[in-house]
Amino acid sequence: MIERIDTGPRMSKIVKHNGVAYLCGQVGDGDTVADQTRDCLSRVDALLHKAGSSREHILQATIWLADMKDFADMNSVWDAWVPKGFAPARACGEAKLAREALKVEIIIVAACD
Repeated sequence: MIERIDTGPRMSKIVKHNGVAYLCGQVGDGDTVADQTRDCLSRVDALLHKAGSSREHILQATIWLADMKDFADMNSVWDAWVPKGFAPARACGEAKLAREALKVEIIIVAACD
């Protein structure tokens, strides 16, 4: 069975299937990549909770940066957020994001109940 949560005409915020939650890409508010990453990860936390999951159950993360020069600043926030011993498989690359002001977008796949 496939469960779709917070579904709109274009996308669902969460899709659950076979004990796995797929979250839509999250962006955040703020002037710096660190601020946007913190806000983005707080949104990820809320979606994980809604999906019946948590940071400790993240399987994979895909991170897009508008500019790879922000890699270290994003990682400083990411590293503090990920629970020790629970780092997911992860990829990070540079991409043109949906709006000029966006500096980071994070896509999460997590195990859920």
